Amino acid sequence: MAYHKGDDLEDDFVPDETVALSEDEGFESLVGDQDDIGKLLSADEEEKEDDVESPIERTQAPSEEKKRKRREKEKERKAKERPLQLHRYSRDLTSVALRSPGMISEYLSIMQARSFSKISALELQDRHIPGTSIVDTTTWTGSRNLDTLVDFIVQAVPLLHTRLLQRTKSSGAPTLLFLTGAALRVADVTRVLKNKTLQGEKGAGVAKLFAKHVKLEEHVELLKKTKIGTAVGTPGRVGKLLCDTGKYALSVSALTHVMVDVSFHDAKNRCLLDIPETRDDIFKTVLGAPLVLERLKAGKLHIVLF
Repeated sequence: MAYHKGDDLEDDFVPDETVALSEDEGFESLVGDQDDIGKLLSADEEEKEDDVESPIERTQAPSEEKKRKRREKEKERKAKERPLQLHRYSRDLTSVALRSPGMISEYLSIMQARSFSKISALELQDRHIPGTSIVDTTTWTGSRNLDTLVDFIVQAVPLLHTRLLQRTKSSGAPTLLFLTGAALRVADVTRVLKNKTLQGEKGAGVAKLFAKHVKLEEHVELLKKTKIGTAVGTPGRVGKLLCDTGKYALSVSALTHVMVDVSFHDAKNRCLLDIPETRDDIFKTVLGAPLVLERLKAGKLHIVLF
């Protein structure tokens, strides 16, 4: 016999008004009307669309962020890798010349970086002047001026002195290249370097190389027919004779020393390496001349700061 099971409510149960819901009223109160549902779904879809990035946006955003971080790291690296801060030297820049070869090399690296501000670190490193290419003159305790220049060369740079006493074989091929900042200074240095103590009886003459009142072509002709042991000049004129005269009128075949006159200061108390124009000429057209750079890398050329 089949029994029909009913609910547990009593036959006379009447629902309370607070909980009694009609079929339609109960559904609407639980999920809301159709308009409300449409609005919620629409808003939800819009929010999802805003959150979803296109493939281009996903690649561009990280790329820009990486570039920004890379630039920041590069700035930090350059700041940390600056080998020597200029404040380590006193304002009297002759003190630079009193330093050890290693410290002078670091100082020159800073100056070089200023002249080559747009090249890469690797390219700059390729032009680096190592401490082994700089003459150690720390044994010299006297002052550095024209009155002591001859004694300075004899005592602090004896190898150069020996070379200057020898007879020059080729025209326009000096043993010493002396770089200074002004035409009058070139004339003064030339007079000092003609001293017999340096030149002896066999030593060759001294050439003055500066742009004031002398055309480049005149210097080219002079060097072609004159044997010289020393060339004294401004960086601008010397650089042109090394780089811009086609056949390199100023030969480096016998060049063993380049002396940079940092003891001389202009009216604004600036030395050669303080003045942007002369600094650029030194590093770009003199020490940066292909044949000079070649000798420097081969260890055949030495730098002296006077």
